[in-house]
Amino acid sequence: MEIHKSFSKNDMIQLINDLRLLIVFSHADSKATLQNKLIKYVEEHIEDKIPNNYYDIYNIRQLQLYLRNKNPKKSLSVKEKQNIMSICKNILNYINCGCIVEVCPCYNTHQEVEDDMLYIIQWGDIPSVRRVCRLMNKNKPLKDHYNPIMSPQVKKQLDEKIDIHSTSPYLLVKKEKVLVHFD
Repeated sequence: MEIHKSFSKNDMIQLINDLRLLIVFSHADSKATLQNKLIKYVEEHIEDKIPNNYYDIYNIRQLQLYLRNKNPKKSLSVKEKQNIMSICKNILNYINCGCIVEVCPCYNTHQEVEDDMLYIIQWGDIPSVRRVCRLMNKNKPLKDHYNPIMSPQVKKQLDEKIDIHSTSPYLLVKKEKVLVHFD
């Protein structure tokens, strides 16, 4: 078995910790050493079950498939990310123009906007994409509802962030309008 080269040392450490795999490692270990330890563990524990986790991996065979494929968190090159960020800026410009195609210099038809939205929702791990989807769903001149596709890790991080904000006695955030009167 081989581990795809897109997995960094930190990605493997996080995976080992999150899946609670019984692998002894040091942060001083190299990526190659960590890969060898992970491969050895997978080969020796092929029938083991894995506890519930946000990766949706429940046994070693699923873990093998996950490690063989490209890391879902590392799917964009710098050039692709710049392209997605440019599309996000164009859509934000469209939203700021009141979602009117005739006013916006970036788009000629609503179909172009829909096509760009469908293209960028694949990368919901990027905060700008999530923001554009949220604003677009709120302003909604188009027929579809856009939900960004996020990796399990990002979903977990966002859920933890929401939990922290909702359980903190000192941090109370209300998303409602506030009316201020001056006398």
